[in-house]
Amino acid sequence: MNTRPREIWFDGRVVPLERQDIWGLVNNSPIKKVVVTMDQWWNGHYPYKTEFVVEVQDEKDLKEVKSGVIVMSCRQELLRSARRQGLKACLFASIEGGESLEQSWKDAAEFDYAVVDFDLPTNIPLELIIVRLQESTTVLLRQVTTYQDAEIAFGVLERGSDGVLFSGQSVEDISKLAGLLSRGERGRFELQPLTVTEVRHVGMGSRACIDTTDFMSQEEGMLVGSTSSGGIFVCSETHFLPYMNLRPFRVNAGAVHSYIWMPNDAAEYISDLAAGSKVQCVDICGGARELTVGRVKIEMRPLLLIKGEAAGSDLNVIVQDDWHIRLMGVDGKPRNASTIRPGDELLAHVCEPGRHVGIKVSEMIIEK
Repeated sequence: MNTRPREIWFDGRVVPLERQDIWGLVNNSPIKKVVVTMDQWWNGHYPYKTEFVVEVQDEKDLKEVKSGVIVMSCRQELLRSARRQGLKACLFASIEGGESLEQSWKDAAEFDYAVVDFDLPTNIPLELIIVRLQESTTVLLRQVTTYQDAEIAFGVLERGSDGVLFSGQSVEDISKLAGLLSRGERGRFELQPLTVTEVRHVGMGSRACIDTTDFMSQEEGMLVGSTSSGGIFVCSETHFLPYMNLRPFRVNAGAVHSYIWMPNDAAEYISDLAAGSKVQCVDICGGARELTVGRVKIEMRPLLLIKGEAAGSDLNVIVQDDWHIRLMGVDGKPRNASTIRPGDELLAHVCEPGRHVGIKVSEMIIEK
């Protein structure tokens, strides 16, 4: 898996400065690196956060470039001159055919960044370049025109490209890419010890298993709770089961009324999830990653109420009343639901209460 932070560059070269619907969105988003022409660089107005990637056509332009700007060109001699000036250099490679592909990764390895574009829609050329450059320091980006293509580029060979150069003009896609960066910056939950105060059987009810499109580890699970004040760490189905196979893609999450924590600081009722929904997978250190829901399986089962106190807040979760359901202990070890007793300590996430359709709102709210 790629451990470098994902890079998302916005290609502004074909976007007129008058298109404030697009520039305003980019300028007010977490997207920092913007590719511009020399003319745009001189005449545009950009926020202080902007990190410029300037397309340079000749040596004359290169002399005007200031320190801190990344120089982009398909001409390697210009890029070498830029590096001699102490500037970072980005090779733009438009790849057509096998010979061009083989030469491109050799050229790319000379520079700080490389943006690649392909003549065919297949991902095989990107896979080959990723493999060739995996030991290099070159940051590899693929040019894309849609959010979907960006997602694919980040997933190729599990490692993915280090980034994408987004050359589209869809406001919706730009917003989604900005959200992707925001989620990367907020991909962490503060976990607190929760002291169990009550455990009791509450009868039959509908509980849901959340099946995702990826595997989870034994240190991962999801945050599930009956109130917007926070969730309790319910483990993935990755721990020993004596009579059936493990389901490492699953969290046997809890009763259908429960909140499940999602990207963008949102929470959703489990019963509202469906194939394609996004949920947060959390580990014992609070690290979070986004997973896609493949299925929600709802069945009638006996239910168990587990109440507790964490950081001054009362939380509870209602899960299936069975030994094979695990909740994460404060020591990072799973606890079988049917053996949990008052005084035990579990992991939980506490947050400010108050949500409307899953989105945090500032209003008085009482949940019991």
